[in-house]
Amino acid sequence: MNSSIEQLLNNQIKYEAQASIQYLAMASWADAQGYNGVADFFYSQSEEERLHMTKLVKFVNERSGKVLIPALEEPKHDFESLNELFEKFLNSEIYVTEQISHVIYECLQNKDYNVHNFMQWYVTEQLEEEAMARTLLDKLNIIGNDKSGHYLFDRDINVIAAKQSNE
Repeated sequence: MNSSIEQLLNNQIKYEAQASIQYLAMASWADAQGYNGVADFFYSQSEEERLHMTKLVKFVNERSGKVLIPALEEPKHDFESLNELFEKFLNSEIYVTEQISHVIYECLQNKDYNVHNFMQWYVTEQLEEEAMARTLLDKLNIIGNDKSGHYLFDRDINVIAAKQSNE
């Protein structure tokens, strides 16, 4: 495996792991605030990101690369509102997409078509994740500070997210 591609994949492992613990912290905050639906959503998102990380780890190992399990930064724990929570979600997904695009670019520069092909799954996944994050944030922006709207959003978030990912 090309050493620069291997380093980028190790970086991507870190980004996926960082997203996983950030979403876990977001789930915990939502749980503590009484937003059980939002909490369940972010617990699921955290697990999904962990699976993305594991998929990368296995891929690098299968290609005889060297995986470096990273130290992670402490995630943000406190949020002022659901809007701030979902803005963080969207920004996190945008950042991960940018990093994946960088891996793809370098794969093409180095003519590493095997890694390029593998990373296409992540490209598709990120398109869905960003679209879902934008949709959920748009809904929260429509709701504004309406507490009954927040209640309904919390109640319906898993249905909204499932519908969004099926489109």
